[in-house]
Amino acid sequence: MARRYDTNDATDRSTGLREAASAVRRGELVVLPTDTVYGIGADAFSSEAVTDLLAAKGRGRTMPTPVLIGSPNTLHGLVTDFSEMAWELVDAFWPGALTLVAKHQPSLQWDLGDTRGTVAVRMPLHPVAIELLTEVGPMAVSSANLTGHPAPEDCDAAQEMLGDSVSVYLDGGPTPGNVPSSIVDVTREVPVLLRAGAISAEELRKVVPDLEVAN
Repeated sequence: MARRYDTNDATDRSTGLREAASAVRRGELVVLPTDTVYGIGADAFSSEAVTDLLAAKGRGRTMPTPVLIGSPNTLHGLVTDFSEMAWELVDAFWPGALTLVAKHQPSLQWDLGDTRGTVAVRMPLHPVAIELLTEVGPMAVSSANLTGHPAPEDCDAAQEMLGDSVSVYLDGGPTPGNVPSSIVDVTREVPVLLRAGAISAEELRKVVPDLEVAN
């Protein structure tokens, strides 16, 4: 039976975050609010948990799960060949609605799907998400919806779709925005905007003037 906690209530928030962290460590799934939409998350280093996450969404391995982190410093252990331009994007837009696709450290023992040696990583601008990520470390997080359905902007919508496949729901009320993050590929010499989202190409070019836009 799924448990749900109101993170706008101080007592419920404390209990909910503790229960969510325990669930993640057990390899179970949790739903959490972010600065874009609600996400369904699991321990990024548990291949079984990530497989359960993809199954809960009805999603295949060809659409790998992004990773959320609680601090830019975590990047040092996750990615390699991270350029100066990539760090400038981090400095300008994190925490926030910018996902960076980077080469992951080859030594990492994780399986996020068919990533081809890369990871899509982001630090969200949401206190509940950051508190949980700080407690448990990197999490594989995807939008908390069934594949093909709209991404949920509140906990009710997420729970209606995902039900008891999730152990803990953290209800932070409606999310601040419903536009997904922008995705920039920083594995190449010149960063490439793969998906225009909450941050426009114009805003990104203020930091990285040479930014290219994928066709």
